[in-house]
Amino acid sequence: MTDMYLLNSAVGEYEEKKSRFIAHITNINSEEEANEYIAGLKKEYWDARHNCYAYVLGEKNEIQRFSDDGEPGGTAGKPILDVLEGSGLRNVLIVVTRYFGGVLLGTGGLVRAYRNAAADAVEKSEIAEKMRGKKVEMILPYTLVGKLQYICATMGVHELESSYEDKVKMCYLVPVEYYGKFCEEVNEAASASVEINELDEVFYVVCESGQVMEL
Repeated sequence: MTDMYLLNSAVGEYEEKKSRFIAHITNINSEEEANEYIAGLKKEYWDARHNCYAYVLGEKNEIQRFSDDGEPGGTAGKPILDVLEGSGLRNVLIVVTRYFGGVLLGTGGLVRAYRNAAADAVEKSEIAEKMRGKKVEMILPYTLVGKLQYICATMGVHELESSYEDKVKMCYLVPVEYYGKFCEEVNEAASASVEINELDEVFYVVCESGQVMEL
């Protein structure tokens, strides 16, 4: 599955038979951070009946934790975890707070409610595909800038910065799967008059605004 990255925390909500389910989703870097966030929500929603949660940590979800927090076993934490696993997100926590509405929902109703609340939080957040790319610096004459920008536009290559002096110096972030083809096309278009310097390899995401963020 493609790895996805949570760009912002968000809040989702679901209501069933007057029970209110409030879901918070956020990035975490450790179990300690997850526990602190959960404790903070329990303090904020001190009058709620339950604060159930699930989180995943590690590049391959090596750490998975969930809690039903007093709900019948398997009706809250596991459905939240299923939503997280289905989203492709890593290092993320979802906490669903329940205010009891006076009507018992039954096992199926609880599973549905916690799952739907968690899914609403995911849907309301901004998520981007986590990509691996190579930073590359290019030094070229002014006359080749248009050609280079055209190649970049057709291959999903992002310009990070540029400077214009005797020659043009441009820094790009190239998806690793296109790096070889990208260099070939640049050299072919430039007749070897472009200097290509490979820099770092990084993970990054592209926000909805088009902004590139290194992870």
